[in-house]
Amino acid sequence: MVSEGGPERPAAVTHPDLAALVSVQLRSGDGPIPAALERGEPVDSADLLREERWPAYRAMALDSGVRSSVTIPFRRSGLTVTLSLYSFRPGALEDAPHGPARALGDLAVTCLVRDRSYRAALTELDQLGAALRTRPVVDQACGIVMHVLGCDADAAFGVLRHVSQTTQRKLSDVASAVVDTRGRGLERELVSLSD
Repeated sequence: MVSEGGPERPAAVTHPDLAALVSVQLRSGDGPIPAALERGEPVDSADLLREERWPAYRAMALDSGVRSSVTIPFRRSGLTVTLSLYSFRPGALEDAPHGPARALGDLAVTCLVRDRSYRAALTELDQLGAALRTRPVVDQACGIVMHVLGCDADAAFGVLRHVSQTTQRKLSDVASAVVDTRGRGLERELVSLSD
């Protein structure tokens, strides 16, 4: 299961019966997954037949034939991944938090963090590309405003930004409108905005 601090917690399971075990824990807020998320350390049950914690989870697990379980949390960069292992035999998972399951969980959370960073970088790249494509129009609009108002570039950009904010339009759209009209008909409005 993956958690980024929000209400959504996507989970992947390797058997259909396990999906219900995850769901009952998330719905009730009671079970090994919520306990591992709260404590930040592995939570296990060596024998669910003798377990007194988590009644709803325990009942559903036993009904599915699960006798033991362990949930291992992994936290990195605001992301929490839990890996839960289940067994039909009691006591079969006591070494799981220290073996290959630990390596698998570490790998999974590392990959998810890298994927999230990669997607953020792509989004930033798209935004920078859009800014670079609109920059010439904004510069032209600043030149027109500078001519109309007789001000410097910083003041002209401030006027365009003010128009953008007060009209709730993108700066590039405001700049395009100024360039399209070449500032004609906007003189009075621009002067009143610069005061």
